Amino acid sequence: MNNKIFFSEQQRFKQVWLWICLFGINGISIYGLIKQVILGSPFGNAPSSNMELIILTLFTVSLFFLFFNLRLETNIKADGIYVRFFPLQLTFKYYSWDKLTRSFVRQYNPISEYGGWGFRGFGKNRALNVSGNKGIQLVTQDGSKLLIGTNKADEVTEILKELGHLTIE
Repeated sequence: MNNKIFFSEQQRFKQVWLWICLFGINGISIYGLIKQVILGSPFGNAPSSNMELIILTLFTVSLFFLFFNLRLETNIKADGIYVRFFPLQLTFKYYSWDKLTRSFVRQYNPISEYGGWGFRGFGKNRALNVSGNKGIQLVTQDGSKLLIGTNKADEVTEILKELGHLTIE
């Protein structure tokens, strides 16, 4: 088995609106925590208990760090495609060329086809994506489909062609 990586890509969530929302939510919860728990002044008209504020703040900060660490990693090797959505998937999922009937790069609509970005879809039609509208479409022998988002569509197309695994739709 050849371990040479012909293509490697790491993508992160970089949408400005997402980070504004996460910073805003964290800012409000941290402000409320400081105001009520540390300074002793109730936060809001119907303040929550101190424990509820502490739990809420821990949750929002944890959510921020989850998104900060989320990354979609894709590797193409001679034996197949490896993909993981770290830290939700600690190990790479391996798609062997001999188990795939088709592999190609295509443009897609993340909202209408998959309902957005992230771990999307159920059953036989799934997507792993963090941004953009181009992806590596894999079709397995049982008809299952996986779309892996990429920001390097031209490079992936060339690598698939070079390896002899580009299937034109």
